[in-house]
Amino acid sequence: MALEIPQPETLPVAAPTRPGAGLASIALVLVSVAFSIAGQLTLRSAMDRVGFIGRAEVSAPLSTASRVAKEPLLWIGLFLFGVSAIFWLVVLSRVPLSVAYPFVGLSYILIVAFSRFILDEGVPLLRWVGVIVVAAGIVIVGLSFRRVSGI
Repeated sequence: MALEIPQPETLPVAAPTRPGAGLASIALVLVSVAFSIAGQLTLRSAMDRVGFIGRAEVSAPLSTASRVAKEPLLWIGLFLFGVSAIFWLVVLSRVPLSVAYPFVGLSYILIVAFSRFILDEGVPLLRWVGVIVVAAGIVIVGLSFRRVSGI
């Protein structure tokens, strides 16, 4: 039993619903990812201000929650995530999830880079290798989106 792979010219090609819809959709994905990254970095900064949450803090959840809730950066980070979610909903109305979701991998790449160069976190070589693998996957998905959308 052989696996038959159709030739590219026999695959159905969906055109964008209007001129520029493909590029606009990619832009919306990138805006959503940018807000998500900003939210992550802001939440990390908020938790740096709150400090380590250990066993003692977990055993006093109301006190810990109160301390965390008083941190303004926490609310800013959550707001940024909310904005990201709104853009993401627009993306999902326009782009197949199998195309849109791999672009979220951009956040993995940029978060590792920002963590290393802005937050001064140590990033081992093996993690950079993983980032390169994720980047390659995003390029492949992007090329498939180009084929389907006609851009």
